[in-house]
Amino acid sequence: MTTVGFLYPGHFAEDDFPRMEILLDAVRLVVNRTEVDDDAYRIDALIRTGAPERLAAGVEELQRAGAEAVVWASGAGSFLHGWEDAHEQTAALARAAGVPASSTSFGFAHAVRELGADRVAVASTYPERITALFAEFLHAAGLGVAATRAAGLESAAEAAAWDLDRVKELAVAADRPEADVVLLPDTALHTAGHEAELEELLGKPVLTGNQVTVREGLRLAGRRAWSPSLGRLFAEREAPPAPVAAWGEGRERAHSGRRALPGDVRE
Repeated sequence: MTTVGFLYPGHFAEDDFPRMEILLDAVRLVVNRTEVDDDAYRIDALIRTGAPERLAAGVEELQRAGAEAVVWASGAGSFLHGWEDAHEQTAALARAAGVPASSTSFGFAHAVRELGADRVAVASTYPERITALFAEFLHAAGLGVAATRAAGLESAAEAAAWDLDRVKELAVAADRPEADVVLLPDTALHTAGHEAELEELLGKPVLTGNQVTVREGLRLAGRRAWSPSLGRLFAEREAPPAPVAAWGEGRERAHSGRRALPGDVRE
C-alpha cells in the first residue's frame, strides 16, 4: 500500500483527506496538522504558517508513518512566496523529510498540465491581493489565466464553514467560456467527493485544493489511483503517472513555454 504524508495547516478541512482515502484504492493518506497561530488571510499570517521551521517540525510523524512523499497542503501558504521561493520551500521540506516533497500550488500546475489545459479560471475564497498572487504563480508556470473571482473571505475558518452550494456559486461566478478548467485553490474548503458534481455543473474539469494535493503526493510516490467521485483528474484507471525525478531536481523548463516543477524530468 502506498503511503503519502501531508502537512495540513490547522483544523479546517483536513477531514477531506480520510474521505479521499476511502474513495481511492489501496492508498494511505497520513495527515499531520501543523501549528497555526492566526488563520487570517493576510500575507504576514500566511508566511508564518508556512515557515520552514514549522514545516520541518511536522515531518517526524510522517516519517514514522512510512510516508513515501510529503506535500505541504496549503495553497496560499505556498504560492504567495512566488515561483522561486516556492521551489526553495519544497526543497527544504524534502531535505527535512528525506523523501520527495511538493506543495498544493505545484500540485495545481501539474494537474492542469495533466488535463492538457492551457487556460484556467480561478474561483478564490481569498482577498483580491492574495488571489492575484495565485494568478502570478500560474503565469510563472506558463499557464493562461482567463479570469479570477475573489470572494474576499478573511480567514480559513470562514472558508471551512462554506457548504457545497456556496462553493458552486463561487465556481459558476468565476467560470468563463475560454477557460479550460476552473481552479478552487483553498485547502480550507470542503470539496472531497464533490468534484464530479462541480464538473457536471460547469461542463468542464474542476480542480480543488485538497484534490490536487492528494494527486501531487501520489504522483511523487509514483502511484496512480482512480475514483470517479474525484473528477476528471482521477478518471483514468490505466494512464501512467507523471515521471518523477530525484527530489531537489526540476529547475529547468520541462518543455517549451512552461516552467519546470518539482518532480519534472530534466531534458
